[in-house]
Amino acid sequence: MAVKDRMSGNEAVAVAMRQINPDVMGAFPITPSTEIPQYFSKYIADGLVDTEFVAVESEHSAMSTCIGASAAGARAITATSSAGLALMWELLYVASSSRLPITMAVVNRALTGPININNDHSDSMGCRDAGWIQIYAENNQEVYDNYIQAMPIAESCRLPIMICQDGFITSHAVENIELLDDADVKAFVGEYEPENYLLKAENPLAVGPYGVSPYYMEIKKAQAEAMKDAKTRILEVAKEYEKVSGRKYGFFEEYYMDDAEAAVVVIGSSAGTGKAAVDMLRAEGKKVGLIKLRVFRPFPMEELAAALSKVKAVAVMDKSEGFSACGGPIFAETRSALYDLAKRPMAVNYVYGLGGRDVTISTYEEIYDALFKMIETGQVGQVYRHIGVRDLEDR
Repeated sequence: MAVKDRMSGNEAVAVAMRQINPDVMGAFPITPSTEIPQYFSKYIADGLVDTEFVAVESEHSAMSTCIGASAAGARAITATSSAGLALMWELLYVASSSRLPITMAVVNRALTGPININNDHSDSMGCRDAGWIQIYAENNQEVYDNYIQAMPIAESCRLPIMICQDGFITSHAVENIELLDDADVKAFVGEYEPENYLLKAENPLAVGPYGVSPYYMEIKKAQAEAMKDAKTRILEVAKEYEKVSGRKYGFFEEYYMDDAEAAVVVIGSSAGTGKAAVDMLRAEGKKVGLIKLRVFRPFPMEELAAALSKVKAVAVMDKSEGFSACGGPIFAETRSALYDLAKRPMAVNYVYGLGGRDVTISTYEEIYDALFKMIETGQVGQVYRHIGVRDLEDR
């Protein structure tokens, strides 16, 4: 039986962890994800879970703990943000190449340079090619739901997974949320029974051996195939979860896309503001739509292209700077997805919200106005754009 409650996104993740009762948590505090291990360590102290909590000296050690535990056949979890995720960089590749289904909660925060503790997606987008499944949430309910779906996805694909939410925006804001019954979560996630693991005495196993040249590329190909196969598994788990929760999930959510002429692709909590802008502009008779991307790795290339195939112009919003001189990471993926369409929409990129810069309905109004101008003139103009940046010459 579902329970209605109010809680922050961080607490929602900790509650999901409690309901799952994993074997090992290795964690080191960093804003704004610190609350997750704080909440969870209290559950351990209160005897509500059987998890072994390993308090380590750094995020590098936190991921090392998870790798060792997962290789030994345990369910391993952690949580981190920003520079903490960056300190794990080397080990993210070890976890994925060793095919260890570690579940990590990432509370997105800007990477330092200059120092900033507010939200953008530069941390998780920076490790987008590390071989981890990446799923993003708009609100606290989705954070909770995504985390419960994470383990069945990761364990069947033998890939690690990160469940991402926006720092402070969802992690600390309190919202209404519907929790599943503890028994239902436990039944949905099930028991973890890996086929092979280090402590299985009857089947000696090496994890993370030296990858000599005759074998290294085959290992990477196997990882790539597993990531492609993850698309099917993500949808299967979502369908199973809908039966339990009544909430439907896919690779992305389409909002007023049926007859949209101008559309925006966005990820994370900013989608909520975007939907409000769409509602307002629709009331004015403007045919606008929005796609909220939920799954970034594996990237739903064909599905997203099909969803955008009927629009005339699309703006792809990146809450991280790619420093590619031609756009951000979501734009690069989306534009590539559109390439094979017989009739492609005009596409532009907007880098926005870096370091916690506000994103408002007016921000979206400006973007949709620019899209309709493109449709009217037939000219794309500058493709790589930034929005919400103060004009320094006017200071």
